[in-house]
Amino acid sequence: MSRSSFYAIAWASFYPISWISRRRWVWLSLLTLLLTVSCVTDLRPAPPPMTEARCSAQPGFVFVAGGRFQRGSDQQERDYGYQISAAALGQTPAAIAQAENQLRSRRWFDRELAAATLDLPGFCLAQNLVTQSDYQLFVAATGDRAPGISAADYQRQGFLVHPYAAVRPYLWHRNAPPIALQQHPVVLVSYDDAMAYAAWRGQQDGATYRLPTELEWEKAARGSDGRYFPWGNQWRAEATNWGGSGIDGTSPVGGFALSRSPSDIDDMAGNVFEFTSTLVNGGQAAVMKGCSWDDLPGFCRAAYRHTRPIAARHILFGFRLMMD
Repeated sequence: MSRSSFYAIAWASFYPISWISRRRWVWLSLLTLLLTVSCVTDLRPAPPPMTEARCSAQPGFVFVAGGRFQRGSDQQERDYGYQISAAALGQTPAAIAQAENQLRSRRWFDRELAAATLDLPGFCLAQNLVTQSDYQLFVAATGDRAPGISAADYQRQGFLVHPYAAVRPYLWHRNAPPIALQQHPVVLVSYDDAMAYAAWRGQQDGATYRLPTELEWEKAARGSDGRYFPWGNQWRAEATNWGGSGIDGTSPVGGFALSRSPSDIDDMAGNVFEFTSTLVNGGQAAVMKGCSWDDLPGFCRAAYRHTRPIAARHILFGFRLMMD
């Protein structure tokens, strides 16, 4: 309790009501009540920090130890991102050089956060992305809209690297996902859909869930040694579901052992981009992390980031939960 709050409460308790006007007494009583509530609120304990034991007790979640890690990228890493992406596009030195020039002109990696060493407390992250099957339980229980987007809305949304024909295999029918995609990450959901799922899932589990922040996601993906990818600093074409894997679509979660991070979290490169809780543009867009099944190698680095509107629904976007 602050000294001023103590004096205000003591003054109100000492002087009898007959010594002051009734109106002033009413106002003083209200002030005393507010100060008392403020003092009580200040005395409430802070939420306990996440512990490995508490996280491990929740099935499907992995504890990421607190400590220092490298956020973002330096010029050397960005150059490497351009080089390996260009190498995936061209087959001759001339073609590779041309591809690299085109990529650099778009400044894909120049917008990454500057490299810096930060410290984060420990946190508890889902080992796997939310699957189509997981999300079906939510839709059945709540009556919320099934994942999807109309052809007209898809056209208005943009992101037209893929025609609407590529969306159709992911559309749900009668509130059920395609049978072959049950264990694939759920896609065609928005940021708000992800938040609604987190709230519902928390009610079922007696826990509080949210999306990880950009920094939490990045630390979970790259560990404490600043590695570019979950498996290390050198690109490995066989390590994940990316644009050159030949899969040409989402894959079952946890299907690539090399994409498991140092903290034992799956799909931290490839398969789908992931919504984070970090918002930009006045809260109208979310930072996306990871890379998707149609991306070039440089996009699969943990430092890579891009943003999309929170209302966006796409076959490249999914999410995972974090437990508070």
